[in-house]
Amino acid sequence: VQLVESGGGVVQPGGSLRLSCAASGFPFSYNAMSWYRQPPGKGRDLVASISSIGGNTNYADPVKGRFTISRHNANNTVSLQMDRLQPDDTAVYYCHTYYRSRDYWGQGTQVTVPS
Repeated sequence: VQLVESGGGVVQPGGSLRLSCAASGFPFSYNAMSWYRQPPGKGRDLVASISSIGGNTNYADPVKGRFTISRHNANNTVSLQMDRLQPDDTAVYYCHTYYRSRDYWGQGTQVTVPS
């Protein structure tokens, strides 16, 4: 299983970024996918998740109405569109899946929103 994130960077408050995660090594369309984030000095928290084929989504309260998770089963990718970014969104963002009783994580991508 391999998860590779891309799309992080530095963006001014109120701006937007789109993260992508390229997945391989497991039956992508049958697996739920998630994005987590870990702010500096804090733990890793769930940001958003999307179910497999049905595409049902779930969001953490701080990002509801600003972030949108989507998946593209044809090319094994999951994306996170982040709008109206705020300094509190500064974190390393990780792609995640659970497969054969194991958690799998990408290497993370840094998102920085200066105050």
